[in-house]
Amino acid sequence: MSYARIIILTSLAMLAFASNSVLCRLALSHTGIDAASFTTIRLISGAMMLWLVVRIRRGTQTGGGSWLSASALFVYAAGFSFAYVSLPAATGALLLFGAVQVTMIGYGVWSGERLLGLQLVGLMLAFGGLVGLLLPGLSAPPLIGTILMLGSGAAWGIYSLRGRGAGDPTRVTAGNFRRAALLAVIMSILMFNGIPLDNAGVWYAVASGALASGIGYAIWYTALPGLKATQAATVQLSVPVIAALGGIVFLAEPISLRLILASTAILGGIALVIKDK
Repeated sequence: MSYARIIILTSLAMLAFASNSVLCRLALSHTGIDAASFTTIRLISGAMMLWLVVRIRRGTQTGGGSWLSASALFVYAAGFSFAYVSLPAATGALLLFGAVQVTMIGYGVWSGERLLGLQLVGLMLAFGGLVGLLLPGLSAPPLIGTILMLGSGAAWGIYSLRGRGAGDPTRVTAGNFRRAALLAVIMSILMFNGIPLDNAGVWYAVASGALASGIGYAIWYTALPGLKATQAATVQLSVPVIAALGGIVFLAEPISLRLILASTAILGGIALVIKDK
């Protein structure tokens, strides 16, 4: 794969990941759709798109997902949606990404990996940025939304860890999306309140599932073989920044000094942790 193609595919994947935050926030704050319905439609749309991608590829790859991984995927998607009822797009993406990286880095340390001096500094810097973001104050994010998004990020981190070596990533993700969609349908039935779905909200959910999630993941898995592990981890630091810009453009969300400083500390700290020796 050419270097130019890798850059294009990676950029499109990061744009798709950030779009999930903007689309979800847009749907839940500007339309009448509820978080449970958004989650269900997103997962069903993603499952259908990934099934189509797998059918088109028709390779000899293996992998079909599992219920345990699908449960982690469902917790991520549900927590993500319910958190964005109250969180701005930029803050939500920062909390999500921070929780994902902390979960995966924490697992690495627990399993025997050792951090160097500069990496320890980065970990403390990222933790300090998160504490600074969440300290009580006029611009601190809502507590319930924060807890939900941190839990969502932890679930996505677990899902990512379980996906390593589980077979062809696209096939595994397609199988997990199918199972998670069933769990989401059950959730929607249990939480049904008789409110009719909002057409615009439904289309935002379909775009989040089919395009930002389904096609986004397919593009990302295509680009991954051309990236080193550290490059793949580092480039994802751009997602909260892109989400913040999307929040400004499409949602007219303000960016506070506190968010800028916290973002710099969290993303810079994580970059130090995952940097090559």
